[in-house]
Parts: sequence; structure tokens; C-alpha cells
Amino acid sequence: MCLTVSREAVLAKLRDGIVVFDIEGVKKAAEEAIKIGLSSYEAVMEGMSKGMDLVGKKYEEGEYFLAELIMAGETMKEGLAVLQPYMDKEKRAPVGVVVLGTVQGDLHDIGKNVVATLLTAAGFEVHDVGVDVAPEKFAETVRETKANIVGLSALLTTTMVNMKGVIEALEKAGVRKQVKVVVGGAPLTDEYAKTIGADGYARDAVMGVEICRAWMKGKK
Repeated sequence: MCLTVSREAVLAKLRDGIVVFDIEGVKKAAEEAIKIGLSSYEAVMEGMSKGMDLVGKKYEEGEYFLAELIMAGETMKEGLAVLQPYMDKEKRAPVGVVVLGTVQGDLHDIGKNVVATLLTAAGFEVHDVGVDVAPEKFAETVRETKANIVGLSALLTTTMVNMKGVIEALEKAGVRKQVKVVVGGAPLTDEYAKTIGADGYARDAVMGVEICRAWMKGKK
């Protein structure tokens, strides 16, 4: 009975620590989770991930903004760093595999980094290829990782045109049919996403994760 209480208490610390950006508290709770016998997967999915879900709801309701999403993401990263050695040992099957990057010519990464953290919290295996990424690099990484989804980010109107180049590269490499492509960034619209042949458009990081979750549920 005591273990059950301890388990719930630790998971609550992980969840609530993410919501209030308590980095040290989350790191300590992550260590505590391992000590009482929780798997790293449980700590992430039943603790930190629930916290990120709450952060996402606060964002959608206008209580939190991009700054809070970033702070929660950084808090999550610190907790994941503590659990990573144990996660490597457990090696559970991911919800899905995502290749994520900012397209060629664009060096912005804040939005992309938030998406990467949220996807990791949701149980995805994320391959972040960085910023200013050539179309061929996206295609090559999809082939290597056998990805299910490609996420493309751009913050400039001058670089969002390069998203179409990535989709063309995926087609040329023969991997377009195996992946869904979701695009996001300040200058984008749903109409533009359709024009370039993307499968989805996310107006923000939270919506992007919801789209990826829905796609993977559809595969089951």
C-alpha cells in the first residue's frame, strides 16, 4: 500500500513540476521514481507527459503562451536527461518515429524544439535533424530511421517555399508514401500546406503533436 502511495506521489511531483517549470524538483522526482522501482517509461508517460498535457491545455486556453511552452519543454528535457540511461536499457517500442527539422535557409529552432520535446513526452522517437536542412537530408534520414512522420518548420516567408522541395525529395527517394508530412511556422496556412502536397498543417506545437498522435492511432 505504501508503494502505491509513493508511486502516485512521485508521479504527481513529475506532473506538477513540469506545469510550474520546477527543474530541480522534476530532476529529484525522476531520481526518486527510479529508486522506488518505477520504469523510466512510467515516469515519462504517467508523470512528465501528463504535465506537458496540462501545459498544452493551458496554452490552448490562453493561460500560457510560447514562453511557458518553452520553459516547460526545458524542464522536461532536464527530467529526461536523468531518465535517459534507464530509457536506453528499457528500449520500449515508440508510438511512432518522427523526423523533424527546420527547412533549408532558415535558422529558427524555438518552435521546432518545443515540438520535439512534446513529441518525446507523447512517446514518439524523434530524430531532430536541426536547422537549415537540405531536402536530401530529410529524405536520407527518413530512409535510415524508417520514419512514419516528417515535421517541417519555417518562420520566414522566404524559406517556407523550401518545404515543397523536401516533399519532392521524399518522392524522388521513393519514401513519400511511407510518411505523413506535417508543416508549421508563423507564415504558413492550411491552404499553403495543401498547395505543396503536405498531409497536415499545425498552427502551433500542441496542434502538431495532436495531429501526429491521430495519424499513429489511425495506423493501429
